[in-house]
Formats: sequence, structure tokens, C-alpha cells
Amino acid sequence: MPEQDVTVGQLLLAEYESVKSEQRARIGFRDNLLYVTLAVVAAVIAAAAQAKQPSMLLALPPVCVVLGWTYLVNDEKISAIGLYVRDDLGPRLAELASRGGGFTTFGWEAHHRGDTRRRSRKATQAVIDLTAFCAVPLAALTVFWSNGNVGGLLVGLSALEALAVAGLASQVVRYARAA
Repeated sequence: MPEQDVTVGQLLLAEYESVKSEQRARIGFRDNLLYVTLAVVAAVIAAAAQAKQPSMLLALPPVCVVLGWTYLVNDEKISAIGLYVRDDLGPRLAELASRGGGFTTFGWEAHHRGDTRRRSRKATQAVIDLTAFCAVPLAALTVFWSNGNVGGLLVGLSALEALAVAGLASQVVRYARAA
């Protein structure tokens, strides 16, 4: 069987397929994190209400922070892959395909970012992220704090949880501004 040389273009296309596959997987995982968060929130609220134990609501902030951070990290990697394809991989392939220049690869990677409603969608998504991962656990903490029967240790724990939620909220806002 004769050996076949692999061209640079073939390697770049294989890399493109690989990073796009990773991007698709991350998109699916990221989007499911919102559903998981909603399910966890509903389960914890139902359990706390049924048991009449507001202290059970203290489970929400750490869960929402972990899920929210995972969501945010995956969203950043999804965007980073798009940027890499647009600004690095695409131009290298275009150069190989057309030595004279003027050839554009992966046009969708840049085209969809030019939508006039993109900015409002990004702002709406930031509000949804803040609500799901930050406002809900802060509401749970408020309910816990408003219940008169709270012990010192749990109040201290809840204060740390509030700081963690605030830290996540700052990252969500910071990332939304950068995008």
C-alpha cells in the first residue's frame, strides 16, 4: 500500500472538525446546565417547603454557583473556539486555498456575529444567567435570613454563600461585557 502524504490543508481541516466537534459538545453541555439548575432549584424548594426547614435552602447557593461557573466556563470556551476558527484557523486555510488572497473561509463564524439584534440577545442572556445562577440563590438566602430561627454557624455559612454568589454574578457581568 503506497504511503500518502498529508497536506497542511488536510491537517487544518481535521483540526477544524475537531474544534467544531468540541464546540458542539460544549454547547449541548452548557445548555443542559440551565435545565439541571432549574430541576435542582425546584427539588430543593419543594423539599424545604415540605419539611418546613428554610435551612435546607442553604443547599441552593453552592449548587447554583458550581453549575453557574461551569456554565460560564463552557460558554467562554465555546466563544474562544469560534474566535480561534475566525481569526486563526480560517485565515490559514484561506491562505492555502488562495495564494492571491481574497478568499474567505467559514463565513458563518463571522456573519452571525453581525446580526443587529445580537447585542440585545447577549444582554437578555446575561439577565437569564444572573437570574438562574445568582438571583435564585440570593432569594433562597433572603428567605433563610427572614426566618427568625437561624443559628450563628448557619448565618456565617450563608454569608459565605452570599459572597460566592456575588463573585459569580460579577464574573457573569464581566464576561457579558467582554462578549
